[in-house]
Amino acid sequence: MFKVGKIEIEKAILLAPMEDITDVSFRLVCKELGADVVYTEFVNTEGLIRSSEKTHKKLLIVKEERPVGIQIYGANIESMVGGAKIAEVEQPDLIDINAGCWVKNVVGCGAGSALLKDPPYMQKMVEEVVKSISVPVTVKTRIGWDDESIMILDVAKRMEDAGARGITIHCRTRKAGHSGEADWSWIPKIKDVVSIPVALNGGVMTAPDVKRAFDETGADAVMIARGAIGNPWIFDEAKELMSNGFISGRVDEEKRIKTCLRHLFLAIKVKGEKRSVLEHRKFYSGYLKGMYNASKTRQAMMTFIEYAPIEDYLLNYLEELKNHKLIAE
Repeated sequence: MFKVGKIEIEKAILLAPMEDITDVSFRLVCKELGADVVYTEFVNTEGLIRSSEKTHKKLLIVKEERPVGIQIYGANIESMVGGAKIAEVEQPDLIDINAGCWVKNVVGCGAGSALLKDPPYMQKMVEEVVKSISVPVTVKTRIGWDDESIMILDVAKRMEDAGARGITIHCRTRKAGHSGEADWSWIPKIKDVVSIPVALNGGVMTAPDVKRAFDETGADAVMIARGAIGNPWIFDEAKELMSNGFISGRVDEEKRIKTCLRHLFLAIKVKGEKRSVLEHRKFYSGYLKGMYNASKTRQAMMTFIEYAPIEDYLLNYLEELKNHKLIAE
């Protein structure tokens, strides 16, 4: 059971925090398509305490996406406490501490998975954040810095002792990044040493992966990251598979194109047309993957700076796909 604060969900399926991906519009799409809990992009607490406008915008949440967590990161305890207090003003359902990001610029400043190098300091950081706010605090981390320094059982106990109300484990080391297979065997071992909810992350790319993760590990929740990019239907598909034992139908071209447009429409409502159209370009590859003439269509999308011509082009492209399918049959 994923029980954190007021959230209480059996076999919860979570949308992972992802930089430049999980803004309000993508979170809303995933929520509409079955995500139980969604998370913001990870938010730099140094930017928050320095009143960076760009950083503060990442805190925006809306009622339709609840329950929602704000994820924060940083290396300095005082900054993390200050940032957590600022994030709390937005009234998220939980605040998550990023102790798992593996990218160089985050690790280089001592944040993210760099915290795994000093578990006592990591514990102190979580304790201070927990004491400073009333919102439930959770932690997302990895199994270790590298294969020679896997201390996740000790780290998990430290997080519970520090007051964390849940922990998400990306089942790879920092050194591995996204390469190699995620080692899910750590999840039941972690559940044996803590009583807080344990969520599995890493290597979850399809609906069958979600079901297998629950079945094999007994995780309280499964968190999906890259598997949701271009495939936000993974949440509904996983729930149907776990409930009925099958997925009733594939996501066809019409669903993909109309969801792509829905995603862009939601982004425009929040961030304005020009910015949203430009930022949405990174999503076309996922939404159009495997479709006839997808490369040509993606190239066309790169030339538009307004919503209307994008909608016209994609709806015309949908008709082209239907005609191509009829001819092929």
